[in-house]
Amino acid sequence: MKAIHQGSAAASGIRWMVFSLGAAAFFLSFFHRVAPAAIAEELTQAFNVSGAALGALAATYFYIYTVMQLPTGILADTLGPRRVLTAGGVVAGIGSIVFGGADSVAVAALGRTLVGFGVSVAFICLLKLNANWFAENQFATAVGLSNIFGMGGALLATAPLAWLITLVSWRVVFMVIGIASLVLAAATWRWIRDYPDGAAPDVSVTALGARWHHGLAEVLRNRATWPGFWVNFGLSGSYMSFIGLWAVPFLVHAYGMSPLAASRHTSVMLIVFVFSAVGIGALSDRIGRRRPLLVASSFLYFACWIMWIAGVAPGMTYAVFALMGFSATGFTLSWTCAKEVNRPRYSGMATSLANTGGFLAAGILQPLVGWVLDRSAADEPGYSTLGAFSPALGVLAAFAFIGFIGALFIRETHCRNIWSDGNYQEEK
Repeated sequence: MKAIHQGSAAASGIRWMVFSLGAAAFFLSFFHRVAPAAIAEELTQAFNVSGAALGALAATYFYIYTVMQLPTGILADTLGPRRVLTAGGVVAGIGSIVFGGADSVAVAALGRTLVGFGVSVAFICLLKLNANWFAENQFATAVGLSNIFGMGGALLATAPLAWLITLVSWRVVFMVIGIASLVLAAATWRWIRDYPDGAAPDVSVTALGARWHHGLAEVLRNRATWPGFWVNFGLSGSYMSFIGLWAVPFLVHAYGMSPLAASRHTSVMLIVFVFSAVGIGALSDRIGRRRPLLVASSFLYFACWIMWIAGVAPGMTYAVFALMGFSATGFTLSWTCAKEVNRPRYSGMATSLANTGGFLAAGILQPLVGWVLDRSAADEPGYSTLGAFSPALGVLAAFAFIGFIGALFIRETHCRNIWSDGNYQEEK
């Protein structure tokens, strides 16, 4: 790559190409995350599993995703996002093909685990690329734009996927997605660059790799990093668990909707989430504040769960799903906050620690909600009433409340890296 200035037209074009390839990997990550909801009935029939077993199958993605978040941050900070994204795309492609061809629940779980392993690197690498290629006061906006791609993948996995599997087998869909992952991996290796020319850090990759554990220890010791973890644990975890698996069965069984109609609700939630994520990131960058937006949105999101428990009228279900999509986006600011209270060179580790919370919670919640449903509906086969879902909704509401409490402890950064000032201890 020829030497260029980051602000030049050539650099801008490369910046957006790098962003687009990283965002494409995030697109596939979200597709796999949400897809089980649209094919829940097909998976139940294909493998003859209970609610708890279905939750466990879907959650294998989240188990490996959770375990991989901190290693991904370390790898992104040392090896660089280009190498890590390429390897992840190859593994995810193989896993998707295995999942599509599975003849037993064990093989399906293996495939989904490989998928989770492969796509687990996408978001942290994308955040690392954004940190390297965008100015600090553009970072939250870039994260919001990233979420357009992610939610696009999730949106494809709702009503469009529910419609598509009426035409072709879900197995064919996942095999095609696997091939697309392999193609994207090749494009990533060919065209992504970790840094603009002349902007690589003074610390060499070798030197940073030799002492990555010092950086990780520093991030872990920083108390200002941890509220972002709990925000993601409560808000992102409950949101992903609901939209990624249980929203469609909830509407089908408790409200008597068809799977396609239920998937339209999740589509509405995702569409609103996309616009809200871009809006909250841009608004935060514009007003120079993070914490007030995060606290307000997390409280509103928690209130949505209270509405479900109290009972939402059938004619209001779309409105509440839209409100959930609007308010859930507060957790997207937590990654920015985690980055801004740690050394820039450790941005991968900082954002990965915050991101771990959401996937840890989703891995807990998907089988836990299924287990609660199986027991609360013991006298109502198929958990076919709203009352049977109330205990499970209570579990999701409890996690959302944890996220709200975490938001109260987020340190305001005023859209700048306060570690570099050496005065983050005094920031309020």
